[in-house]
Amino acid sequence: MGIIQYDPIYSLCKISSPFRRFPRATAPFRIRAFSTTVHDKPSICTADELHYVSVSNSDWKLALWRYHPCPKAPPRNHPLLLLSGVGTNAVGYDLSPQSSFARHMSGQGFETWILEVRGAGLSVQGLDSKDIEQSAHAMSEKMEDMMENATNGSISSKKELDNISGDVSNSASGVETENVAVIGDLARFATAWDESKLVASLTETFTRLSERVSGFLGESQAKVMSAKFFDQISKLLVDSQLYEQFNEVRGNLATLLETRQNSGITSQITELSEKLVDIIEAGQLSVSPPLFDLQARFTSTIEDFQKQLDLMVKYNWDFDHYLEEDVPAAMEYILKQSITKDGKLLAIGHSMGGILLYSMLSRFGSEGKESRLAAVVTLASSLDYTSSKSTLKLLLPLADPAQALSVPVVPLGALLVAAYEVSSRSPYALSWLNTLISAEGMMDPDLFKRLVLNNFCTIPAKLLLQLTTAFRERGLCDRNGTFFYKDHLHKSNVPILAIAGDKDLICPPEAVEDTIKLIPEHLVTYKLFGDPEGPHYAHYDLVGGRLAVEQVYPSIIEFLSCHDEK
Repeated sequence: MGIIQYDPIYSLCKISSPFRRFPRATAPFRIRAFSTTVHDKPSICTADELHYVSVSNSDWKLALWRYHPCPKAPPRNHPLLLLSGVGTNAVGYDLSPQSSFARHMSGQGFETWILEVRGAGLSVQGLDSKDIEQSAHAMSEKMEDMMENATNGSISSKKELDNISGDVSNSASGVETENVAVIGDLARFATAWDESKLVASLTETFTRLSERVSGFLGESQAKVMSAKFFDQISKLLVDSQLYEQFNEVRGNLATLLETRQNSGITSQITELSEKLVDIIEAGQLSVSPPLFDLQARFTSTIEDFQKQLDLMVKYNWDFDHYLEEDVPAAMEYILKQSITKDGKLLAIGHSMGGILLYSMLSRFGSEGKESRLAAVVTLASSLDYTSSKSTLKLLLPLADPAQALSVPVVPLGALLVAAYEVSSRSPYALSWLNTLISAEGMMDPDLFKRLVLNNFCTIPAKLLLQLTTAFRERGLCDRNGTFFYKDHLHKSNVPILAIAGDKDLICPPEAVEDTIKLIPEHLVTYKLFGDPEGPHYAHYDLVGGRLAVEQVYPSIIEFLSCHDEK
């Protein structure tokens, strides 16, 4: 395999000859038609290697951060997979050389891998191997620029929010209908009016809806979206004599969109789009008093709606996509790279990462199949939050599918960056957000900054929509609402260590306890960290808190070491 030299600031040891109990694959393994190792690794990736693996039924290439085991540590039988929380990436497991959970585990002899699921971190979409490195470096530079701006006191997330959340908020709230001051005369508006382009744009929009946006929307979702679009247009014409004409066209289009796209529909959509454009033009030029700026607002309505459709297509995945596609693809790749005698690996999941592991065990248990997991550790995870006071209940408004369609993404990363600027300066208006992440005094300020600025990303509303089922009776369920994961967890035969933090407001200890009650006693170990007098552990302190290396990590290593030998 050649000589591997660790960066001295990261390493617990340096190696010149590898020694481990399981052999390394001698040839690259090609999984689902694509896999690669990035040779020119971007600087944001502090792992020893960066790998990419494709997933079935998708054009996503998932990033896998790989950390080689220290040869001076006890040899291990199984590689270790780390899974992150919702809307987070690998940075949370490797905040710095002195505070790196991943490095610590590799220093204990575990070959450690961190998976970045679709949409997170350095994972990329629709690229071939020659473009991956370029894309990875671009994302790395963007993340590092955020840190540099924060260090220089010039942090700003306005551009990011304009690119993502601005589009969403415009789409969600609709176009305002108040008349605006006349700028110039009506002749100038008429000159700027390009009827053919508007007809073409409307035809494209309605055609995409009739096609269910190329399969991304179901029939009921398409109805919700088309009704929403029509409502936005109707607000432009309210109280005008053209409103009745619009409703007639709206009814005809709605009937047309309920049928699947075929060769005869396009011409009918075009004809109705022309009528709709004519109505808007009449409102601009003929109605007394004229509806000033109507054409501009009509054009803006179309553009905003098209942006929303684009966001829905781009961020079209949920929890089950991670469970059924992303995690299995990563596991298969890792087990080919690091061959084991029993074909299993160890896994640790923080927050949603632990929920994924619980759900995987439930699925395999219900089917009577082997999960390929030798042992599992969950950090601040639960399948049922109904009895807890979790702050995640703030997401419950997204439990309405129509609302989730109106707000297709939540730009968590950009929002937290904006909040960090406010919370870190007097009068500290949003400082309470910090306690959701880390208890007071538990995380170094520089590490906290890196966690907030580099660890979070944009979350699809469809993902949050499914996760909100964890706050309903019977707990988290699949996208169809027919499989409840907690109902089958007791059928698993995999040992589990479940860890909770005493001041975790996102996943309180009672939520963790509600899930471990479902697991046979001989298979589960539960540990609660934090003392009444302090120190306390919030959601991310279990991974990156200043005392985690002394208190939490040893318990994890002891548990994994015990089950690694079996």
